[in-house]
Amino acid sequence: MKNDQSSHVSRRSFISSAAAAAAFGASVTPMVAQAAESPKKFKLKYAPSLGQFQEHAGKDPIDQLKFMADEGFSAMFDNGLMGRPPEQQEQIAKEMDRLGMTMGPYVMYAEFGKPTFVTQEKEFQDQIVSRTKEAVEVAKRTGAKWTLIAPGCVSQRMEMDYQTANLIDNVRRCVEIAEPAGVVIVLEPLNWWRDHPGLFLQKIPQAYLICRAVNSPSCKIVDDLYHQQITEGNLIPNIDKAWSEIGAFHLGDNPGRNEPGTGEINYKNIFRHIFRKGYQGVLCMEHGKSKRGKEGERAVIDAYRACDNFEV
Repeated sequence: MKNDQSSHVSRRSFISSAAAAAAFGASVTPMVAQAAESPKKFKLKYAPSLGQFQEHAGKDPIDQLKFMADEGFSAMFDNGLMGRPPEQQEQIAKEMDRLGMTMGPYVMYAEFGKPTFVTQEKEFQDQIVSRTKEAVEVAKRTGAKWTLIAPGCVSQRMEMDYQTANLIDNVRRCVEIAEPAGVVIVLEPLNWWRDHPGLFLQKIPQAYLICRAVNSPSCKIVDDLYHQQITEGNLIPNIDKAWSEIGAFHLGDNPGRNEPGTGEINYKNIFRHIFRKGYQGVLCMEHGKSKRGKEGERAVIDAYRACDNFEV
């Protein structure tokens, strides 16, 4: 996709400058145009979600995408993409392509209340095959590369190793459909202690084991650093050990699950580390805001600008 962001001019700033110049009977000088340029693009592909900057950009997804691009973001993620009408999916994808933006993982399947992937239930297996086929069609319409699975709860009636084997088999069923289409399924470990008690997939080493067993380029991990800080910490060493199997990141500080700088995670060090490792993927900003309104949205942008200000 062509990326013309380096020459892109902020729509709001440019219009404001042009209006002011016209009011005084002057033209927009090169100096004014220089001052109106968009903020510098971020070094990494931090991906706001649709709705994250709604106070500034309004409710229309296209306007939100334009605002993100104007602020220097080169990615976006939408967990609810599969639930949108096909025509809206295509519209979003077309605008992202025009802006040179990358789409992060969208949720294909997430179950938080019962065992699913850890079972051998035929009804579930048929369901997940059908759902994977739907996800592939969404990927074809949008050009998206990644789709996400949160694979359900622990069974209280089965040894954990049998559950692991069943999960591997069920993920392979999905991969058999996704891999020929070039779609990567990312598995998300989530914390037990604060948000999702009882889920089977909790830790990065556990997800790494499953990905290695599935043994497909279409089975990777989404490393949610908020969840992993709660579950196990040791964030950078686990990134390094699981690096070959990490397909995407989710972001959020702890405690609070708000923007970087509001909690205990040193995101500037983490971003520098993965940048130096050559990471080219998406980092989904899956968190809230520590302040309300436009002030809160601006605080999020400023937080990423500060954390992205690391030495290369």
